[in-house]
Amino acid sequence: MHTQGRMSVLRVLISINIMVSASTNSSLMDRQQRSFILPVEANTSLSEPVDTKAVLSCPPTTQKAVLVTIRWEIILRDKPSCTRAYRRDTNETRAINCSDETISWDSRPDRNPALQINPVAITHDGYYRCEVVTTHGHFYHGYHLTVLVPPDVTLFQLENGTIVCRAAAGKPAAQISWTPGGDCHTVEEPLGNDTVTVQSSCRWEDHRVSKVSCSVSHLTGNRSLSIERNSGDKLPQKFVRILIKKTEVTSVVEEDEMQSYGSYTEKSNL
Repeated sequence: MHTQGRMSVLRVLISINIMVSASTNSSLMDRQQRSFILPVEANTSLSEPVDTKAVLSCPPTTQKAVLVTIRWEIILRDKPSCTRAYRRDTNETRAINCSDETISWDSRPDRNPALQINPVAITHDGYYRCEVVTTHGHFYHGYHLTVLVPPDVTLFQLENGTIVCRAAAGKPAAQISWTPGGDCHTVEEPLGNDTVTVQSSCRWEDHRVSKVSCSVSHLTGNRSLSIERNSGDKLPQKFVRILIKKTEVTSVVEEDEMQSYGSYTEKSNL
């Protein structure tokens, strides 16, 4: 009886172990299948300077997955959607509505399905989405691409003494600041191609300010320019007195043309 009892308990324990092991393996397989089958999608905001090369990568996939197709969808403003695709079974690439030759595969799509834009232009602002189809499911990665344009920065002084700092045709608009601060007025002028010219004009009532600096902040980099102030319409006091004397002498001569040359010489020496 004792032997039969122990055998019965042993059979029960073996059955329980088999059920637990099967349940664990089933749960593990379910998690693996879900990780392969469920779509993996991500989006990235990307900024690239104009006239450079941009490379957009497709989403990574598991090493066990067999590649089936790759498809890039390119959506640019005011243009029809462009599609570039690759099929592994036929080793074939296709392009639909893709007229921009600067957008192409970075290399052979069977080795590296990345997309390249070379060179980047303002018109390349848009959304780029890579879809990778494998035996384990679909994987997606999208890029919201913004093209940056550095502004052309100049600093100069007008005849009336106003100093102007101009950041022309930047994308996005630049930010301008002054050292030291003065009486400034800043305006923005959109140019119609997504670039903006920012101009800041400043005056300083403090005549002790002889040198000013303009700092331009932009996503492509920061710049700082300096300029020596001219007095402009506020001339040095000594020079003003000389001009006043000369004007007085000239007016006297014009009023009395009969005065002798000696009297003119005397007045001009005052």
